Amino acid sequence: MHAWLDRLKPRASRRVQLAALATLWLAVGSGLATAGVIWALSARWPWPILLIGAGVVLGTVKGRFVLAPAARRMAERIAAREDGSCLGGALSWTNWSLVAVMMAAGVMLRHSSLPRSVLGLLYVAIAAALLVGSACLWREFGGSRPS
Repeated sequence: MHAWLDRLKPRASRRVQLAALATLWLAVGSGLATAGVIWALSARWPWPILLIGAGVVLGTVKGRFVLAPAARRMAERIAAREDGSCLGGALSWTNWSLVAVMMAAGVMLRHSSLPRSVLGLLYVAIAAALLVGSACLWREFGGSRPS
C-alpha cells in the first residue's frame, strides 16, 4: 500500500518547488491586496489613502524583518531536499500548520464586526509582507542553478 501512495505524490524538482512557493505567496498577496484596497476605499476621504499607505508601510517592514528571513529559510529547506521530492514537502509541517491558522484567522476577521476599512488596512499590510517574501523567494529562484 505504501508504494501505491508513494506513486501518487506530486513530485517536483527543487526549482519547481521554489517557483511554486514564490507563486503561491505572490497569488495570495495579490488577492489580499485587492480585497484590502477595495475595503479601504470604503472609508471616507482621505482615510483610504492613509489606510492603504499605512498598510503598505507596516507590511513592508514585517516582510523585510519577518517574512523575508522565513522565505530564505524555506529556500534553504528546499535546496537541502532531494530533487524530485514531494511538492507539498517544500513547507514543513509547522509551516503548513501556520498556513491553516492564518487562513482560519482570515475567515474569523472577515466575519467579525470590524469595519471593512480596518480590515482593508490589515489585508494590505499582510499582502505587502507576502509580496516582500515572494520577491525574496523569486530572488532565490533566480540565483539558483538547474539541478
